[in-house]
Amino acid sequence: MSLPLENRPLEDRVALVTGASRGIGAALAVELARMGAQLVLIARTQGGLEETDDAIRAVSGRGATLLPLDLHKDAEKQLDLIGPSIMERFGRLDILVHNAAVLNKLTPVAHIDPKDWAQTVGVNLTAAWRLIRTCDPPLRAAEAGRAVFVTTGRVLRPKAYWGMYGATKAGMEHLVQSWAEEVAGTKLRVNLFDPDVVATRLRAQAMPGEDPATLTQPEEVAPAIAALCLPEETRHGQRVLFRQG
Repeated sequence: MSLPLENRPLEDRVALVTGASRGIGAALAVELARMGAQLVLIARTQGGLEETDDAIRAVSGRGATLLPLDLHKDAEKQLDLIGPSIMERFGRLDILVHNAAVLNKLTPVAHIDPKDWAQTVGVNLTAAWRLIRTCDPPLRAAEAGRAVFVTTGRVLRPKAYWGMYGATKAGMEHLVQSWAEEVAGTKLRVNLFDPDVVATRLRAQAMPGEDPATLTQPEEVAPAIAALCLPEETRHGQRVLFRQG
């Protein structure tokens, strides 16, 4: 069931979340819906998006707008239209959370496959740039525009075989922090969020022998990201690290 009106601080606000078919993105989408937001969700799989939509309906009584897109293959054709399309349909965009990411293969830098490199750059870095381009105008115009980009501790702690993933996330961080500086005089708040180690598909891909039950769950992380989306949030240009408890 949805919360009472006084407990829905994002009532009538529109939120765009990428990577929303599972893991942190799906958990965050449900949390934002519980807080009253109207969701626009992007992920590669239609089935996964529909599962998230079912969970959103269960807590809010209304569905989300589902956009099955591959942020690498479909980016040039469709991502640039996201901002104008949302404005045409809803008349506003208040929140952007770029959570989608790909790990690809853990491999020595000298052995990175060009196709893997292109895909990882496309999703982790280029898609972030395109989302900023298309969402900047409506977010600046919003009463309390909020943007959050999910990052990784691997940026600060480089490790063998993680070069491709870490480099693309580092590039994303620099891009986002530059944007934050550029909009510092506006009402828009832009932040990075590092969830640390969470039981996600990406983590399982990197550490297949790990017991996910011993890790922080996406539902535990989602409220911390949602807090960065609140109208009263004042943090800006920061790299927020999730701390359990």
